[in-house]
Amino acid sequence: MPNKEEVIIKTKDVSIRIMELEPHGATRWHYHSEVTDHIFCLTGTISVRLKDLDEEFVLSPGQHREVMQGRVHQVVNAGTNNAQYLLIQGVGTYDFNVVNS
Repeated sequence: MPNKEEVIIKTKDVSIRIMELEPHGATRWHYHSEVTDHIFCLTGTISVRLKDLDEEFVLSPGQHREVMQGRVHQVVNAGTNNAQYLLIQGVGTYDFNVVNS
């Protein structure tokens, strides 16, 4: 799980946060029923893993990836230093549905 989180804005339908992961840290496999994740790498190397098609996208600072609602995914720090990413979620009600790996 992220070891640090900074909330930029949070409303009923939108959330914008800066997330930080320790080296090799990861979120749990999960999906969202309504919101789409927009993941922008700020520092380090972030890996966005999509379970159903066994895809992986490695992001460097300035790169981003969109994960549509319903897609089971995980965000991983693929580097040896702390990594940060900007997470924009919306539009809809936020939920975090954990899926066993």
